[in-house]
Amino acid sequence: MSGTQASNQESNQESNRASTQASTQVSTREGTFEALRGQLQEAAATFADGPDALQGILLGLVDDVDRALGEPLEIFPVCHHSPASALAMARRLREKQPKVVYVELCEDMAPLLTELRNCRLPVAVQSFATEVDGFPADWSPLSVVAPITEASAEYQAIAYALDTPGVELVLVDRSSDHVFQWDTRGKHADDPAGPADPDAPPADEEAALHGDAVGVEIGDLRPRFAELEEHLLRHGRVRHWSEWWHQYVELPLGDSDHDTYRQVMLLIGSLFRRLAPGDPHRVRVDEDRERYMWTRMREHLAATGTDPADCLYVCGAFHAASRVEEFGVHGTDTFEISPRSATKWQHGLIPSSHASIEAQFGLAAGSVSIAATVWAKNLKRTRTEPYRLAGQAGAKKKSKAKKAAAAPPPVPAAEPSDKLTGFLRQPPVLDRLDEAELLGWSVEIVRAARRNGYLASTADAIAVFETSILLAGMRDRARPTPYDFQDAAVTCIEKDSVPGRRDIRRLVEIMMGGDRIGQVGYESLPPLARDVHDRLAPLNLPLEKRGVQRALLDIAGQPELGPCSDVLWMLRHLMPHGAARPIMGERKLGERSIQESWDLALGTHQRALIELGYEGVSIEQVLEQRLRRTAYGPQATAATVLQAVEDATLYLGSRRLADELGTRALEVLSAERSVDGAPEVLRRVRRLLAHYRTSEPTLPPWIESFVKAGYAHYCTLLPTAFTDEDATVRQVAAMLGFLFSMESLALSLGCDRTQLELAVAQSHPQDPSKTALLWAAQTQLGNLSRADLRARCDELLGNPLVVPAYPRYLSGFVHALEPVPGLTDFVVEAVSNAFGRLPDPVLLPWLPTLITTLRGSGTDLAPLLIREAGRIFPGKLAALDAWVPPWLAQPEPVAMRPAGPADGASGCTLLAAHPATCDAVASLLGCDGTWETADAGPSGAALAGRHPETALALEALLSGA
Repeated sequence: MSGTQASNQESNQESNRASTQASTQVSTREGTFEALRGQLQEAAATFADGPDALQGILLGLVDDVDRALGEPLEIFPVCHHSPASALAMARRLREKQPKVVYVELCEDMAPLLTELRNCRLPVAVQSFATEVDGFPADWSPLSVVAPITEASAEYQAIAYALDTPGVELVLVDRSSDHVFQWDTRGKHADDPAGPADPDAPPADEEAALHGDAVGVEIGDLRPRFAELEEHLLRHGRVRHWSEWWHQYVELPLGDSDHDTYRQVMLLIGSLFRRLAPGDPHRVRVDEDRERYMWTRMREHLAATGTDPADCLYVCGAFHAASRVEEFGVHGTDTFEISPRSATKWQHGLIPSSHASIEAQFGLAAGSVSIAATVWAKNLKRTRTEPYRLAGQAGAKKKSKAKKAAAAPPPVPAAEPSDKLTGFLRQPPVLDRLDEAELLGWSVEIVRAARRNGYLASTADAIAVFETSILLAGMRDRARPTPYDFQDAAVTCIEKDSVPGRRDIRRLVEIMMGGDRIGQVGYESLPPLARDVHDRLAPLNLPLEKRGVQRALLDIAGQPELGPCSDVLWMLRHLMPHGAARPIMGERKLGERSIQESWDLALGTHQRALIELGYEGVSIEQVLEQRLRRTAYGPQATAATVLQAVEDATLYLGSRRLADELGTRALEVLSAERSVDGAPEVLRRVRRLLAHYRTSEPTLPPWIESFVKAGYAHYCTLLPTAFTDEDATVRQVAAMLGFLFSMESLALSLGCDRTQLELAVAQSHPQDPSKTALLWAAQTQLGNLSRADLRARCDELLGNPLVVPAYPRYLSGFVHALEPVPGLTDFVVEAVSNAFGRLPDPVLLPWLPTLITTLRGSGTDLAPLLIREAGRIFPGKLAALDAWVPPWLAQPEPVAMRPAGPADGASGCTLLAAHPATCDAVASLLGCDGTWETADAGPSGAALAGRHPETALALEALLSGA
């Protein structure tokens, strides 16, 4: 609390000094608001029982207005996206015709403003930086946006300055770099001042056009004192701030003259400023921005020698009532602007929308659309000609007569008079009810409701009409506002549920003007975006339009569409989901589709395409940069780097980049001490090996080194992984899969199989699933026979203490299919025995584990088990009763009788009868021998006949296996 109090004291002292300076300036000229000061002083003494704090606040408000009016450089206070401000700005520009227009907007955004003429508003000027230097790395990417709509004062000033010869436009607010330099608390200083409408629908795709960028706006005019805003809303009988502003500021100022508008806006800005809570950080940022802007204006005036009377300063009403010492043309030059950081900023235009502006700045849903409707009505009612940039999309073309007409001479500035007193004392103007307009709204909302599935009728239109009038009367206004009509429509038409995608509140917003979405023209796109459109031109599709468009590519019949396919696959990798979505066709290593079908929405995702242009001049360059960033980033793993290698081969076809990233994967693998990525590493290495073996004569050196290093690496980690509780059975199975599947290649490259044998021998797992995995590895190495493995499983099933844990052994055997697919028949046997012998309380809880194991292991294990089970089990239901499992069927032993002399024809009778063949082979081999006669003694296997026990034991062993 002490730091906050000290900061507040410093701010108050500075404000007192500034107030004293302002009072001195006011005293040098005739007081314009002396009568108003006297009335406020009497009111303060009456209501506050003494001229203390309240008198200081009320008189301070008048002093702030008087000080701003007395400045030689005219200050024009505005509110962001305010039709009244835009209308007053258009009028004042035609009257004054200033030679220099200073605008409260980031100074580094100035070069982009000329590109607005190629866009359809609303759009946002964006500053973007991906590689930060001087800011925390977790802030990246940095993004600042300034949305611009036609119904805004800043657009009127920009259009006037850019299309009027001899007029200079100067942006004087802090740069985008300083926005983050002053963001010392990790929370953006330009966050919305208050929450949005609680009744607003959830944010949709249009509301997220700005992403997570920091928003800057001209004229953030909203009470920062929560109690004040609550008081205004309660006594104004409105639900949210946008409605209060529309009713009590926009409508009264819509027909006011310039002096009245200017003084009222200055008064509101001063009121909100003086009643704002003393947040030290926010106060400091606001005052530093004011010092920054006035310093820049004085520097420009000194450099160009422009008369301040020929200039116009467009800023928010909050900053127009500033009390810093640097305020004014004759203010002090004590503020030092810090240099920018080394961060490289990119600038461009991105599409915006009314919903995104409302979401970013905490406005009520539909308020910007209603403001656009009010702007159009004001222009028609007052017959004011607004300023529009030449060539602006959606702007009306001027007639030749108007082009040739000379501009009216500027009106000399008159001495400001007191307009505040009359404005504050006049009763509210009660607009008469426009029944035709309200009736049209009622009929139109019912028609829209019926199109969206509501059971609305003419009676509902009458109810909406009458309820709107009733709500307006309850809220002390004769003419229903769009907000009254919206509440009435929801009350009368909205029933228990919403039958379609849009509710009544949203339908009213669409009827009042809808969520207008801007578009950046082709000429204003960055080079990358233009290159994408040019390369996709053979598709003959209007890709700049919003919505989904279907593209059909017959690559076999039209080979010129092959480059389009390459671009689309890269866009699918780089852009958000839905921008380029393949419907038919796929791209894998070594495979190319001959026909493809795509759903394209590049117009909807234009912002993402533009932001790609900040990273490079072509999508190939951006993709390569992102792959390198992934491979060399601090969070890189062997699996992610191998994925980058695969993407480089798949999308770029770059052997150079693939070799470089593959070498990086070898480095990352050698530095890893965990086996978390073993399954992904195994899957990707197998895929890359299969690709290189079929497409190239020899394997790349990096993948040979990777297999060799991976063999030694996983052999080293294998004993630890078997006992580590954090290592899952799937990860250990993937390690064994790498060792067994890559064994032949690793041994050919110089590895020693003894490494694997020692690693398996040193493994002593305690977990049942890992124990079963170890048994499978021992079987693969030949250290454990099938008979011993079967005996161990039978022993587990026969032990009542181990039976509850037997399903975990089975899970290990299922995972063992990855490294030892030859055990598939044994796994089918083990699972069948489990289903036949395990009790239901043990078996049933294990079934979900079996299903999730097969599903989580991909599509490799389940086909193996299904195919083997189909081979073993009978194909027909009728044969199931008589079927005996092959592992239970015991063949009958064949009785062996000893051979004797009585056998006669026993022995090698055929060879003895035709000795020529054997004599020829013996002669070829150089062997000498004689033939025995048939009567020489017992023929055949005489020893086996005398001692048949050995043969019977061997038969039993083989039949059991």
